[in-house]
Amino acid sequence: MWKLAVPPWELIARALIIYVFLLVLLRLTGKRQVGQLAPFDLVLLLVLSNAVQNAMNGGDNSVTAGLLLALTLIVLNVGMANLTWRSRRLEALLEGKPRVLVHNGKLQVRTLARERITRHELMAALRDAGMPKIEDVGVAVLETSGHISVQPRSRQ
Repeated sequence: MWKLAVPPWELIARALIIYVFLLVLLRLTGKRQVGQLAPFDLVLLLVLSNAVQNAMNGGDNSVTAGLLLALTLIVLNVGMANLTWRSRRLEALLEGKPRVLVHNGKLQVRTLARERITRHELMAALRDAGMPKIEDVGVAVLETSGHISVQPRSRQ
């Protein structure tokens, strides 16, 4: 139960490789928040975790290996948070940049397509912000968190 079947350094290296791989893979897929996940996005995340489990633990199902992997992943996550907090360049690389989806009442179709945001998803965010018409929007921005911020159009 407690005895490791794989050397500790190998478990740490496996966790690091899988963490970086998934970070890059998920970064390339978009900026949706967990609350904005479509059912197929959620299923993908659940299946991904199962798919990489054996790659991380190398067949070692001991409690010690699980604890070591969990500790490694948490340390990696805290380290990435600190690095992105200190470096704007790394933050932009890992988290992306905010993208304008609507500007002065005009839909930015190319940006929507690039970010894989459907018109339905955008309209839901606009309604949540109390603006059911695109023409009333000054700017709608897809934030790096996946949230869509909406500002009303000025009537000057």
